[in-house]
Amino acid sequence: MRIAVTGSIATDHLMTFPGRFTDQLMPDQLDRVSLSFLVDELEIRRGGVAANICFGMGSLGLTSFLVGSVGDDFADYRSWLERHGVDCGSVHISELHHTARFLCTTDQDQNQIASFYTGAMSEAREIELQPVAERVGGLDLVLVSPNDPEAMLRHSDECRTRGIAFAADPSQQLARMDGIDVRRLLDGAAYLFTNEYEKALCEEKTGWSDAEILDRVGVRITTLGAKGTVIDRKGEEGLHVPGVVVDKVVDPTGGGDAFRAGFLTATAWGLPLERAAQVGNLVAAHALEVPGGQEYSVVKERFMARFAGAYGEDAAAEVAVHLA
Repeated sequence: MRIAVTGSIATDHLMTFPGRFTDQLMPDQLDRVSLSFLVDELEIRRGGVAANICFGMGSLGLTSFLVGSVGDDFADYRSWLERHGVDCGSVHISELHHTARFLCTTDQDQNQIASFYTGAMSEAREIELQPVAERVGGLDLVLVSPNDPEAMLRHSDECRTRGIAFAADPSQQLARMDGIDVRRLLDGAAYLFTNEYEKALCEEKTGWSDAEILDRVGVRITTLGAKGTVIDRKGEEGLHVPGVVVDKVVDPTGGGDAFRAGFLTATAWGLPLERAAQVGNLVAAHALEVPGGQEYSVVKERFMARFAGAYGEDAAAEVAVHLA
């Protein structure tokens, strides 16, 4: 199964604030917020939603095709991704802009304040998927993850036109997109990925009810953090897949991306939705336990032992035959 992952490619500048953001907010002054937080730590990590997802898929042994736009400062990052099983042959190199930057500060309650500089990502709207498909011998699925909004719409439109199955993952870009664009993005998607808040925001922005969205997508996957994942399909009872216990969350950045990597890889292996969500939950747990979205590793013996502990020996046996 050939999967192209479209979306952001960025470097993450991750900072840690030893207090609580909420302690600094004054309820009667929220219309004039001007705050500065003295942080204890700064980590510069490789990131971007699409790159994180492709890294996770490569860590599980599946080569995916990264589609996005970067600056000419991408050489070292490209080498890293290719060494971790990512095909970067369809990444567009901008002649004008630097690779995107994500700047995020996390407090002791795991609340985050973040900014994102788009940089070269603004040129992703110029990328067409057909040359990607021709280069790799066809595409079975395209994940449309957070990116330049015009690029996201172009990719989902092209998938519908060319009959390529696609997964919609609007995530952070929901805040920027209006209802018409959100409808255009997700209508006809084989999969729709959101968290609980984004699920409600999709309904609010589109004006579609929960049932109406299920009429328009094949499978809706809603991540619930530590509580796991819910999978919904039209006319069927929702399936709840419990999460994997994480003793200590080091950094929440990239957890959702890791889930998508695990879910899509297991789907490519031909596993059922429940197993796919279980794999996704476990990869997400790996990501949460390290700083940054690409600092974990998947070691088969440890991965499968933990999988069996969370979901049982029979479920683990179904996954083990596929894991590299």
